[in-house]
Amino acid sequence: MKSVDAHLADILATVRPLAPLELELEQALGATLAEEITSPVPLPPFDNSAMDGYAVRAIDIADVPVTLPVIDDVAAGADGLRAVGPGHAVRIMTGGPLPAGADTVVPVEWTDGGTVSVRIDRTAAEGNAIRLAGEDVRAGAVVLKPGTVIGPAQLGIIAGVGRRRVLARPRPRVAVLATGAELVEPGQPLGHGQIWDSNSFTLTAAARSAGADGFRAPTVGDDPAVFLERLDAQLLRADVVVTSGGVSMGAYEPVKEALSPLGTVRFEKVAMQPGMPQGFGTVGDDQVPIFALPGNPVSSFVSFTLFVRPALDQMRGLTAGPPATVTARTTAPLRSPAGKRSYLRGMLGSDGSVAPVHGQGSHQLAALAAANALIIVPEDVTEVPTGEQVEVIRL
Repeated sequence: MKSVDAHLADILATVRPLAPLELELEQALGATLAEEITSPVPLPPFDNSAMDGYAVRAIDIADVPVTLPVIDDVAAGADGLRAVGPGHAVRIMTGGPLPAGADTVVPVEWTDGGTVSVRIDRTAAEGNAIRLAGEDVRAGAVVLKPGTVIGPAQLGIIAGVGRRRVLARPRPRVAVLATGAELVEPGQPLGHGQIWDSNSFTLTAAARSAGADGFRAPTVGDDPAVFLERLDAQLLRADVVVTSGGVSMGAYEPVKEALSPLGTVRFEKVAMQPGMPQGFGTVGDDQVPIFALPGNPVSSFVSFTLFVRPALDQMRGLTAGPPATVTARTTAPLRSPAGKRSYLRGMLGSDGSVAPVHGQGSHQLAALAAANALIIVPEDVTEVPTGEQVEVIRL
């Protein structure tokens, strides 16, 4: 059997980062920057008030209480020049441009809130509640570097420096296709020998949580010709295809029967549990990567975590490799078959312990849903005693 590490290495040697595109801001969330973002102006671009209050000269409120005439109002976005002379105050709102001559802002809570004149009960030092021009970003400064994943805050600073679009690697488009004549759409009644399809929903959600755009296709039965027809339709919109089911050694394996003759997809046994049968390769004129995952729900999810997610990282232009692990102490003995790397479902505690959940079968989706970690048992280990240190993948 092929090792887990060798299978992942072959995948990462095949998958390539997506080409950068000019993306509008509304499309850029989750994309990976492929250019440096700089600010053409200082941020903020002018001195402004950090609070609702009164712009004054600090020398005029050295002795309090003091009453000053209010000569003007300044709101956020106000245009025109304003000034504060000796012994006067200007009422100012948060974000309002600081009038010339003012060197401090007195919060409204320290005053009687007057509009014609204002009584100030507390003094304020120079610079109080003032945001200085360039305090956040200097003109020409780099605010984001290539390779940064664009999240909400990053999107905000891109807009904040005046950019309407950016050069970035887009989120990979992942088409998910579940196979099996026994599958029924959730919400429909079950017949004898049928089950509701969960894999396509799980894998589509996993793709989205990995920073991709996941698209769920209708399920396919056991006819290889129908599978190929559905696959061709998905290649029009997919950067990568993920299938589940139809890859084992038995009869009625439509994915294996359909793809094996192409010569571009290999089906192999990987030394892991769950998830031993695996298929990977490329399909179509554009050589779209395809992951043919096993049909058992836990097997397909574990396979996605180990193989598909790192590939998506690479397509996004990120550092790709095996999932990160932490060390934990097992609260119960563990068993694993010789020669296979096991990924047992477990609950990782805040105290550094990990407890295997009840139900480790590859079909037991409820146990997977109750877990927050995968406990790794190496290929050369068959038993792990209670209290032993183990490597754990957070889910």
